[in-house]
Amino acid sequence: MSPTAAARPAVSRIRWTVCALLFFATTISYVDRQVLSILAKTLETRIGWNSIQYGYITAVFQGSYALGLLFTGRLIDRLGPRRGYALAMVVWSAAAMAHAAAASALLFGVARGLLGIGEAANFPACIKIIAEWFPKKERAFSTAIFNSGAAVGAVMAPVTVPWLAITFGWQSAFLATGALGFIWVIFWLAMYRTPREHPRVSAVELAHIESDPPDKVEYVPWARLFPIRETWAFSASKFFTDGVWWFYLFWFPKYLQETFGLTLTQIMLPTVVVYSFSSVGSIATGWVTGRLIERGWSINAARKTLLAICALAVVPVIYAPYSKNLWTAVALVALAAAAHQGWSANLYTFASDVFPRAAVGSVVGIGSTAGGIGGVLMQLTTGYLVQSTHSYLVLFLISGSAYLVALAILQALSPRLSPARLD
Repeated sequence: MSPTAAARPAVSRIRWTVCALLFFATTISYVDRQVLSILAKTLETRIGWNSIQYGYITAVFQGSYALGLLFTGRLIDRLGPRRGYALAMVVWSAAAMAHAAAASALLFGVARGLLGIGEAANFPACIKIIAEWFPKKERAFSTAIFNSGAAVGAVMAPVTVPWLAITFGWQSAFLATGALGFIWVIFWLAMYRTPREHPRVSAVELAHIESDPPDKVEYVPWARLFPIRETWAFSASKFFTDGVWWFYLFWFPKYLQETFGLTLTQIMLPTVVVYSFSSVGSIATGWVTGRLIERGWSINAARKTLLAICALAVVPVIYAPYSKNLWTAVALVALAAAAHQGWSANLYTFASDVFPRAAVGSVVGIGSTAGGIGGVLMQLTTGYLVQSTHSYLVLFLISGSAYLVALAILQALSPRLSPARLD
C-alpha cells in the first residue's frame, strides 16, 4: 500500500539518497573489476600467463557482460529494481571473491565470466531507477553522479589493492573488495522502495519526481525495440566507445609498468590521477547539461553539445604513445578518461529521454550488449597487438577517433532526439 498524503513528511530529498546508493553500487562494481588489472603484472608472474592469455581473460569478462546485458535489463524490468538489483549484487560479489581461489588462467576466466554476468545488471538497473526517481531535467546530473562511481571505484582500487596484496597476499584483495557488495545489499533492501511506495517521500518531492508527462506505455516487448532507429543510435554509440573505456580500465596499469617500468606501488598515483579526472568529467558535464536545459536549451541541443565537446576532448590521447614523459602520457589519458565519463553520462540519459520508463532497462541492456561486444573485440585486439608488437600505438589511435564516429552515427539516426515511436 502506498503511504497516504497525511503520513508523508513535509519535506524530503529521498531521490538523492537513492542516487547515493546507486553511486556506491557502481563504485563497488568498478573496484571489483579493477582488482585484476592492478594485479595483472603480478599474476602474470605468479600464475604464468602472457598478454594474449590476459586478453582472453578480460575478453571473457566482456563477453559474459555483453551476454548478461541481453537478459539483465529485461530481468530488472520484470523483477523490479529492488529485488533484481540485490540479486545481481549478490552474484557479482560472490564471483569477485571467487577469484581468490583461482590458480590458473582458465579458472580466472571462469570467475571473470561470472563477474561479468552479475555486473551486467548494474547500468540497466541504475538508468531505470533514475528514470523512476528523477524528472528529465535532473537526469543528466543524477546519472553523472552515480556514473562517477566508476571513476571513484577505479581510484579506490589502486589505493587499496597494492597494500592488501603486499600485506596479506593477492587473494586478500579479491576477498576484501568482494565482501563490500554484501554490505551494500543490506542497506539497499532496507532503504529502497519506488517513489509512491516510499514512506519518507514528501508530497512535494513526489510531485517533482512525477512532473514529466506520464508514459503511455506500460510494457514494451523486444520485438518493438529492435526496429527502432533510436535503439540502434544508442547501441552503435555504445559499441564504438565502450571498448575504449575498458581498454583504459584493464590495460592502463599494465601499460604504465611495461612502458615506464613502474612497480606495483608506483602505478598508484598515475592511476589515481587518471580516474580522479574522469570522475570530475562525469559530474561536470552532467551539471552543465542540466543548467543548459534550465536556461531554455532543448534536450537535443544540450545533450549533443556536450557529447560533441567530449568527443573532441578525447582526440589528443592519440599522442600518448609518442610521449616519452610519464606525466604527459598520464595527462592525455586523464583528459580522455574525463571526456569518456562525460560522454557516457550524457549518452545514458539518451535512453530515458526518448523511451518510456517501461522500456529503459531493456534498451540500456541492448545498447550495453553492443558496447560489450565492442569491448570483447578491443580486448582481443589489444592482447594480440601488445604480445606481437609490444606497442600500444594502434590502440590509442582507435581510442582517440572512436567518439567522433559514434557521434556521427548518433546524429544520423536521431537528429532531433525525438521520443521513439513504438506504435
